[in-house]
Parts: sequence; structure tokens; C-alpha cells
Amino acid sequence: MSTTTSQTTLKGGSFLVEETAPQDIFIPEEFNEEQQMIAETVRDFCMQEIHSLGIEKVVALDASKDLPFIIELLEKAGEMGLCGLSIEEEYGGMDTDFNTGLLAGEAISIGFSFATTLGAQISIGSLPIVYYGTDQQKERYLPGIASGEIKSCYCLTEPSAGSDANSGKAKAVLNEAKTHYRLNGQKMWITNGGFADLFIVFAKIEDDEDLSAFIVEKAFGGITLGKEEKKLGIKASSTVQVFFNDCMVPVENLLSDRGAGFKIALNILNTGRAKLAAGAVGGCKFAISASTEYANERKQFKKSISEFGAIKYKIGEMTIRTFAVESALYRTGYNIDRKYDEFIAQGLSPSDAKLKAVREFAVEASILKVVGSEALDYAVDEAIQIHGGMGYSADTGIEMGYRDARITRIYEGTNEINRMLAVGELLKRAFRTKEVDLRKGIKSLPWYFIKQLNPFKSFSNFAEEERLIKHIKQIFILISSASGRRMGMKMVDEQEIIINLADILSEAYITESLLLRIQKLHEKGEDSKRLEVLTQLLQAYLYEALHRVRKSAEDAIYSYATGFERGFLLYLLGMLTPRYKINPKEARRAVANYVIDKGSYCF
Repeated sequence: MSTTTSQTTLKGGSFLVEETAPQDIFIPEEFNEEQQMIAETVRDFCMQEIHSLGIEKVVALDASKDLPFIIELLEKAGEMGLCGLSIEEEYGGMDTDFNTGLLAGEAISIGFSFATTLGAQISIGSLPIVYYGTDQQKERYLPGIASGEIKSCYCLTEPSAGSDANSGKAKAVLNEAKTHYRLNGQKMWITNGGFADLFIVFAKIEDDEDLSAFIVEKAFGGITLGKEEKKLGIKASSTVQVFFNDCMVPVENLLSDRGAGFKIALNILNTGRAKLAAGAVGGCKFAISASTEYANERKQFKKSISEFGAIKYKIGEMTIRTFAVESALYRTGYNIDRKYDEFIAQGLSPSDAKLKAVREFAVEASILKVVGSEALDYAVDEAIQIHGGMGYSADTGIEMGYRDARITRIYEGTNEINRMLAVGELLKRAFRTKEVDLRKGIKSLPWYFIKQLNPFKSFSNFAEEERLIKHIKQIFILISSASGRRMGMKMVDEQEIIINLADILSEAYITESLLLRIQKLHEKGEDSKRLEVLTQLLQAYLYEALHRVRKSAEDAIYSYATGFERGFLLYLLGMLTPRYKINPKEARRAVANYVIDKGSYCF
């Protein structure tokens, strides 16, 4: 399934300098019946196979790491077609488009630790073959992965190679007969490694500078497993070290070209980052619903705790952040699908088109990973607080969600790495490859400030919000260009400033996506009460976003600028961040009241 549009496809990162109309984005309210049915199938599976056991049993399974039960669940998921969501139909999969895959990923999130197990099978355990495999490799492995008969995993990280993946020491040496590679090395933090039949392994061939990738069957021999790791969260998922000791890998199991492994790893991570954000959105919604239900039932001082302002704050803020991330998530997924259609029309193969489409939106994927994982951590933390002592107890399962969520800020590249990747990739596209015309934004800055002294009349219902979001974009352009001129190549070492810029960039994308979604809902004539609440949701998010942007910008300016330059930049920042005069308490409380009245997350 793919989606087509007559609109000219945007380039990744271009949101910073280009205008986007509401009708040109996709919003979750537009998922069709087939897409919703796929997501419902995933949710039903999780409810019937996991939630129906009862929370006590689920907590016990989490603590015991019952691998036979996990394997059985994975095989059942395969029988229902859930392991093949991203695999081509000719190899037994469903071949969903990217946005549908994100929607399924959101649904999987309610599966507790099993979400990690199934997610690894669907994503990193199969996509390298889907995207880079030969026809023979696909025919040999993908049908078994799609059915759940073959359990797969992804072996990239090593003890000395985490974020710097290309520094790995694992080595593959071609034998004299040139029929096999002799693979030696150690991999760690391997999800599904304890029961995997198939390993996607990254290693350097002989003295190559760059990694290569291999499809390694457990049946090849020379593979030993470490003990199951004792982890803070996702305890029921298998995580082990894997040791390759003279493992003989047939030459035909080299994945793609020699030296292409690092590129493969990066592209698979881009996909995983967006999918992680989808899971985070699902986790947030689950936390909100559980918290709302508990708050409505829990009585203190002769009334439900959901009636207290402090609890309303928490439920409202959890909902606001979740809705905002969701808006950006499915906007991005749809753009990836549009880009895929564009590449197919140019004559690219489906595999190459998928790869290039995801790669196009690497900036947005990193933003989604960071903002999504941090929204999830906020939501599960507040869920425990709303549940009080019951949240801290293992009896309710809330603390399990809290522990499980913490890993999301670490894997698929730490949030620190992703912040730097987002800014670095955008600036590369602006000044090296010229794909994003950031210079246009820089040249327009003087005229932009002049216009702010006498702003033109706008007849938009969201004129102020549109203007403020444009200001956030201008702040990023202003500070990135000014700091770049001052520091030049030394800026790469100023990670704190880059992180400040990344946070501004993220707010530009999230706030714009949120605004466009709500504008489109207004155009579609949604329920008036719901639209009123969503407008207040937008205002509450933008109010807080402006505070975050102002602080990040000030931190960056004070970190490198001095004298007149510092004073001038702070003056311009003040012009671009005027007071947004809304009542944040009432806006947030309106969102909370709507959710509390419905009894769960309801947007």
C-alpha cells in the first residue's frame, strides 16, 4: 500500500525554510479502514495473548524471562502475519507502507517487553535483508522471518563500539578457497539473541576501514551466547552477548557490497528511530489511559483525585506532549511514503526507493526519536506519581512501564547523538549538498525583522501561532549562522551548543506539525467541542515550547558570543520571542477535563 499526491514532494529538513499548507500533510485522523484494521489486529493480539493473563502473571513473566513463552508468542504473531509487516508479499509478508508500519508500531507498544521482541523481528531483524538482500537471500530467509519460524536479531554494538559503530573490532577473513569468510568477534546488547536462528552481523573484512554486513545462521556453528543480561527494564526480552569464534559464513551471505555495512547500519537506524517514536506514542497513550482511569476511581478528601488541579496538570501535560509528537510522527511517515512513490516513478527498485525515502527524512527521524522518547519518559514518570504508592508497587505494573521506557533514550542512538545528528545532517544539506536552502533563510533575516516592526494584517484564525512558529525557525537560522561564522569548524566540538540548536530545531518541527494538524481538522469540520479543546492544546504546547526555545537560545548565545554581538543577538531573540498571552492553566486544564470526562486518552 502506498499513498500518492500531486503536491511537489518536500525534501527532508526543508520544513525549516519552506511553507507547508495544512492540506499538504497527513494527520492520524485520515488513516483508512484497512490501516486501522491492521493496527486493531496488533492491539487485539497483545490484549488476548498478554493482557488477558492478568497483571500479576505479566509481572511474573517479566521477572522470570520465560523464553519458551516469548518464543511461542513470536510464533503466534508470525502465524497472524505480524512478523512480516515490512516484508514483500511475494516472500510471505504484508508489505505495508511506512506510515501503516508506524501505526502498527504504535499498537505493538502495549505488549510490554514483548513489544521489544516483536519490534526487533519486524524491524532490525528483517529490514537489512528487505532493503539490501539479493533475490536469493530474500527467497531463503524472508518467508521464515515473516512466518516466525526463523527468529532474527541484529548484531552491531561491541564492548568498544557503541555510538561509534564503525570502530568495531569484529573481523571476517576470506578463506583460501574463497568460499567462506571466517568470522571472529564479540557483539553485545543483542535483542532476541538468546533464541535467534539468524544474525545480521557487522564486521570488517580483513583490514577494511568500513564495516560489511553478513547474514549468519546459527547452524553455521562457531557461535556461543553469553548469559541473559540483567536489565533495568524490558526484562522479559532476551538480551545477550554473542561470540563468533571461527564462524564460517558462505561468501553468498555477504549482504550488499563489501564495505557497505556502515551505510546499512545508519539507514536501518533511521527507520528504527521513527518506529521507536511510534512505540513511544503508544506507550504515552497507555500511560495516560491507565492514569486517568485510576485518578477517576481513587478517592481522597471525599472526591476523585482527578478533580484536583495538580492531577489535571499531569494528565493535561501528558496528553499535550503525546498529541504533539503524534502529529509530527505521521506527517513524517506520510512524507516518506510520498518520497517512495516519487523514487518508484523515477524507475528505482522498491528496495532502493524505500531506502532513499527513509534516508531523505533522517533529520525528522532523529527529532522524532528524541522528542518521542522524552515524552514517554515524562508520561510514565507522571503515571507513577498519579498512582502514588500503588504506582511504585509491582502489583499494578506501572513501575514496569516506567523501567521499560528508560531504554528508549539510549537505543537507536542515544538522544545526545540524535540531537547532534539532526543538526549536523541539516547543516550538511544546507551548505555541502545544497539540498536545503538555508542561505535563503539567512538572507531574509534583515527583511524579516523589519516586517516585525509593522507586521502585515493576517486573516488566519491562527495568525499569532503561525507567526510565533516562524519565529522559532528564524531563531534556529539566526543562531546557527552566527555561531557558525564565529567558530567555524571548531563548532563540531561545542556539543552543548549543538544540543541547544537541536532543541530549537525540534520545537520548530513539532509545533508546526501540531498547528498544521489542528488547522486541517478545522478545515475538515470536526466536532466543535473537540476542536475547541485541541486549539487550547495547541496554545498550551506552544506556550511551553517558546519558553524552552528562549532558554536554549540564551544558553547558546551566552556560551559563545561576547560584547556587542551578545547584546545584539539577545535583542533580536527578544523580538522573536514576545510574550504569548494565553492562560496556560486553563488551556491545560481544558485538555485534562476532556480526557478525564472520556475516561482515557481520546484523541
